[in-house]
Amino acid sequence: MAAGHFVEMKKRGEKFVVLTAYDAPTARLEVEAGVDIVMVGDSVGTNVLGYASEREVTLDDMAHHIAAVRRGAPGVYLIGDLPYATYDSEAQALASAALLAQAGADCVKFEGAQPDIVRALKREGYEVCCHIGLESQHQEGKRRQGKTAEAAAKLLADALALDAAGADFLVLELIPRELAAKITERLRAPTIGIGAGADCDAQVLVVHDLAALGTRDFKHNRRYVELGAALREAVAAYARDVREGRFPAEDNGFSMEAAELAALEKIIA
Repeated sequence: MAAGHFVEMKKRGEKFVVLTAYDAPTARLEVEAGVDIVMVGDSVGTNVLGYASEREVTLDDMAHHIAAVRRGAPGVYLIGDLPYATYDSEAQALASAALLAQAGADCVKFEGAQPDIVRALKREGYEVCCHIGLESQHQEGKRRQGKTAEAAAKLLADALALDAAGADFLVLELIPRELAAKITERLRAPTIGIGAGADCDAQVLVVHDLAALGTRDFKHNRRYVELGAALREAVAAYARDVREGRFPAEDNGFSMEAAELAALEKIIA
């Protein structure tokens, strides 16, 4: 599958579904549930690796998790993030993209309005997802963007420039729904929204937010299941059973054949 498949979906007015994953079993479950695109985002840093921010994520981190996701979902379209300070020049972006593609990414994503980087990647045959609005690698705090007419106009101009450069997708994060709708209408490339309203061509969430595995919730998120609470309760029950001798039970283990046990007792007597 290639990015053109999703461009055709946009033309037909068909929405598609994007969700993050960082490991093989989660990716497998997401594909079984009907997710169209799996995104291995730099959000792996704060959701899985215990980093303080996305800036700490390395290329090796991304390649490791992209490879894991690819093993779990060999046929899915996979977008992988270029980490902070790995695409500061065309040459650096190409080298970084090569590593992620080797790990299994179909498309590489980077933040900011850098049409020159898009063109360089496209010339070498890479599919490219751009990302504007909130840029976690470059901005402090999770704050809404494009709130004023001037800021919104700048984001629209950036989106058009990236589209003209050949971007295959554009993530719009934490921008007003009206602005996202205008960008989506004017772009050839499909838009992927997160906190950008329902008029984007697709939506993406962080799977840990969707499943309430983290400690924070966000206005742009919807908790579809409280997995964090369920896991905590399950672990607490397991701990109680171990301490009180209820686990393991008879049916959680196995025994030696009587003859073998008798032979063992003779050996060790």
